[in-house]
Amino acid sequence: PVAAGPWEAALFGRVLQRADCLQHCLGHRLGAAPSAHRASPTIRRDFERREPYNYLQVAFFQLKKLDQAVSAAHTFFVANPQHLQMREDIEKYRRMSGVKSDNFRDLEATPHWEAYEAGVQHYNADEYLQAVARLEESLTEALSALEECRALCEGPWEDEDGEEEEEMQPGLYEAIAAHYVQVLKCRQQCVLEIATKPGRISATEDFIPSHLDLLQFAYDQVGNQALAAECAASYLLFYPTDEPMLEKMKQYRAELGEDTAVAARESIQHYVQRSLMEKKLIYYAVEHLGGTFNDPDLWTPDELIPESLKEKHREDQEKQKQETLDMEESEKRGPLPFEGIAVTMDSRRMNGTQRVVFDRVLTESECKDLLRLTKAAGEAGDGYRARRSPHTPHERFEGLTVLKAMQLAQNGDVDWRDAKLLLQASEKSRKIIESYFTPGKKLHFSFTHLVCRTAVDEEQEGRMDLSHPVHADNCLLDPEGQECWREPPAYVYRDYSGILYLNDDFQGGGLFFTEMDSVTVTAEVHPKCGRLVAFSSGKENPHGVWAVRRGRRCAIALWYTHSQEHAEQERVKAEELMEQRAVKQDRHNEERQADQSIRSSSELPLSSSGARPTSRRHKPGSNRTQQPKELRARDEF
Repeated sequence: PVAAGPWEAALFGRVLQRADCLQHCLGHRLGAAPSAHRASPTIRRDFERREPYNYLQVAFFQLKKLDQAVSAAHTFFVANPQHLQMREDIEKYRRMSGVKSDNFRDLEATPHWEAYEAGVQHYNADEYLQAVARLEESLTEALSALEECRALCEGPWEDEDGEEEEEMQPGLYEAIAAHYVQVLKCRQQCVLEIATKPGRISATEDFIPSHLDLLQFAYDQVGNQALAAECAASYLLFYPTDEPMLEKMKQYRAELGEDTAVAARESIQHYVQRSLMEKKLIYYAVEHLGGTFNDPDLWTPDELIPESLKEKHREDQEKQKQETLDMEESEKRGPLPFEGIAVTMDSRRMNGTQRVVFDRVLTESECKDLLRLTKAAGEAGDGYRARRSPHTPHERFEGLTVLKAMQLAQNGDVDWRDAKLLLQASEKSRKIIESYFTPGKKLHFSFTHLVCRTAVDEEQEGRMDLSHPVHADNCLLDPEGQECWREPPAYVYRDYSGILYLNDDFQGGGLFFTEMDSVTVTAEVHPKCGRLVAFSSGKENPHGVWAVRRGRRCAIALWYTHSQEHAEQERVKAEELMEQRAVKQDRHNEERQADQSIRSSSELPLSSSGARPTSRRHKPGSNRTQQPKELRARDEF
């Protein structure tokens, strides 16, 4: 070991002064024992999820403080948009007298996100003056929130493994280095925290650079080329080789004159320089001291990453490239496994990707048989999570799973053949979708649901809502942020979706696809018997259902997954019941045939004429054991 020089005393002198200052500040604000105020990770997580507001809204409601109850409920719902009970409570509050629209406010609203979303809305509406004001406000607030987050990183050491080592405790410099690197990593992750919208887990990519990109264009549109150039120069600090922005810089210099000085904003220069310095220290520590680092930024220069760590970086890039190739490969279509099925619309005609419409998947007779089964859904179905109107009070929702259908058949409430047809029709759809989208790659059922939506006649006047709001099937759609977050509570394991229609004798109820904004309609599909619409379940296919204004719309909703561990277990049980039924039926048929054989071998009594009595005969060529043609076809597909 080398003896420390004078730098050690100078360094630690400053460290001790800062520690003294911090302790004095904490003692002044929190009392003599500030460490008692440190919350556990569980409590911090509950506050991040805004759990206290769930309790507050109940307490305020019991105290008859309706306005505060509404605000608390709305604050919780913003961060937990998939919370079904709170969604229902919000709707109840909206219908209560005395509740004002102003009561629905987010008490924990982050200023930079409010300003950012407003700025983007103005930007998309070509309202560039308003966009500039709100985006500048958002950028200022975001940088301020970033500093607050960074300050909170200077907390106690947290063991990444969650356990304290009893042996091999690090020495002075190792311990200091480990704790300091932990602080640096925390500071680097702060950009993700401010870029994550409340209620979401995933962050918006390039949150700070995107402000500058939007601002340079908006300033250009309002005729302020000086500020547009400043924003462009600031953006180039992140992506110095970005060709479109370099071209814009040439344009701005020509317009402003070559003698006009154009420089990046000081706040952005400071942000980039400090971030790069921290990254350099972290990468050094990872290379020489071990550990990992998940760089939150896409703009980190490649030369900053040590050669020994670049291999992993390249592996990550190759993985992403392979995922892209897999998507392109999935566009190659396989042959359809059944004759007579027609591809009516493909992705190109539907203005999107991974979309298709098939016709003649079912016959009219098969649709009628399945519609007969839907009557059981109205009488004994499961609705949707036990709720009859999950999406709109203007319609009644009825649903029947394959297992429920089999159980009803077992109890004699529905025809076994109709329940079997539900299994067969959904399996036929699975084979069609698998062969078209993913030939050679197995698709498993994720969920199968025979559903009907019936218009409530007295609830249609003045109706403005949808039968099913616009959404994506495996991610949480965020129209304002133009993102779809593939994270729970979304069904992230779903890969493909399908809808097999059974009828068209109703008004409305068509399926439509939109852009990510959930407003711009790109394609529509009109239901009819035997029509199957299929599409990938991700952000590329946001979709909704127009309001059913009259009548009853019935279809089989289908979701599929490549993940066998997420395969539909109810379907396995339903198939077991069907197999038991088949075995029982075979045994019954064998017993009946044996009985008939015994009877036929017995001597029949002679008539008075000495001849055996004649039995009634079928027409020539007929066969008593032959099933009707329609039923045989049903059993075979």
